[in-house]
Amino acid sequence: MHIGTTITQFIIEEQRKLTATGDFTSLLNDVVTACKVISKDVDRGALVGILGSAESENIQGETQKKLDLITNDVMIKSNEWAGHLAAMASEEMEDVYPIPPQYPKGKYLLVFDPLDGSSNIDVNISVGTIFSILRCPDGVENPTAEDFLQEGTKQVCAGFALYGPSTIMVLTTGNGVNGFTLDKTIGEFVLTHANMTIPEDTSEFSINTSNDRFWEAPVKRYVDECLAGETGVRGRNFNMRWVASMVAEVYRILTRGGIFMYPKDTKDPSKAGKLRLMYEANPMSFIVEQAGGLSHTGVERIMDIKPNELHQRVPVLLGSKNEVERLVAYHQEQ
Repeated sequence: MHIGTTITQFIIEEQRKLTATGDFTSLLNDVVTACKVISKDVDRGALVGILGSAESENIQGETQKKLDLITNDVMIKSNEWAGHLAAMASEEMEDVYPIPPQYPKGKYLLVFDPLDGSSNIDVNISVGTIFSILRCPDGVENPTAEDFLQEGTKQVCAGFALYGPSTIMVLTTGNGVNGFTLDKTIGEFVLTHANMTIPEDTSEFSINTSNDRFWEAPVKRYVDECLAGETGVRGRNFNMRWVASMVAEVYRILTRGGIFMYPKDTKDPSKAGKLRLMYEANPMSFIVEQAGGLSHTGVERIMDIKPNELHQRVPVLLGSKNEVERLVAYHQEQ
């Protein structure tokens, strides 16, 4: 029985269109393999004793889950040996991860959040993996953090895996967005969501309203208008969703529209935002824009930001074009 287009077949066909190299295709396949392994680990959870805290903190001072460390190791071990990468960087590691000397080096850089939304893992809510591929600068044999600090517009590829009722892989190489569902009976991701596009209009917003008292005026104005519904200036009702897992939020927006907001606030004035530019904001912005949406900080387009350090944080406003434009306009009126 014909099973449809597998992700391997899809990547090879994309490679032919883009006259890309076999190295890039093989690298993507290694990332896909890592996500299959992570999906299995997430599925087994408490059965093999890998839920709960690891009693350690990452570079951002956040408590790590056991699965944060396990999935980080899976991504490294799946991608360090094949000769496609010059180095890696992870949300869970302070500095870049150089390719060990016993392995050949390639021309790409991989950045990733191995388990986005890991605070949800112990309560069995969807989590995911986010990744971005960059080119290593010409002539650089031993990349440092500086070599990773590239604008989001320079991404070669971005994607995420969502570990929910089904495991879904969403991918862009700059030629639209496609979604693949893991068929566990054959161990393959199969194309199920071709040419994903985000509706320009929406009546659904996503934000953590417990932070309402810390928001800047434009965000508060926008959310208050949504909450006022048909009795307010918008003249229609809105629904609110909040999963606390960016992969789940963005996947919902890709499938039915919406706006996701993790804005700058005054809760911790030392931080410009909550989400990481390199590991979360840039790859998700690439995906959202390729699907016809917008991604912005309120002040500037996210993918135009020149990163200043590996773990830089930024505000994130992304999703359906017309709603993001409205919120950006409110910021510009300040």
